[in-house]
Amino acid sequence: MSGTSTNSRLICAAIEAMGRSYSPYSHFQVGAALLTGSGKIYQGCNIENAAYTPTNCAERTAFFKAVSEGERDFAAICIVGGKAGKPESYTAPCGVCRQVMMEFCSPRTFRVILALDENHWKEYKLEELLPMGFGPDNLA
Repeated sequence: MSGTSTNSRLICAAIEAMGRSYSPYSHFQVGAALLTGSGKIYQGCNIENAAYTPTNCAERTAFFKAVSEGERDFAAICIVGGKAGKPESYTAPCGVCRQVMMEFCSPRTFRVILALDENHWKEYKLEELLPMGFGPDNLA
């Protein structure tokens, strides 16, 4: 499967996940689609909480779903975000989500796709978003 069709699948899955967001406080919906090394996609959405601290980001929701099912090999993630269920700007992962990515992914090869739609997206390597990141290799 080509990179473009893979990106398209991820973007569509992230937009679909965005529609399941529980964001009654910020009204900012985020969806994520996480691609495993074997080609399986895990979706996640942001889930807010009135106490704010227990809120979970879409990216972490996708990672935790995948890891809880035994996945450990990840290739890419697509993230979309905006109000009223429509991506309105490129939504980058927060620092906590970047750290979770660092735990499970190679910073040199893991792709982070920020999208508005299938025709408008930007792609980064994790190491570009988290330079000098601290991960499992630092404890080896």
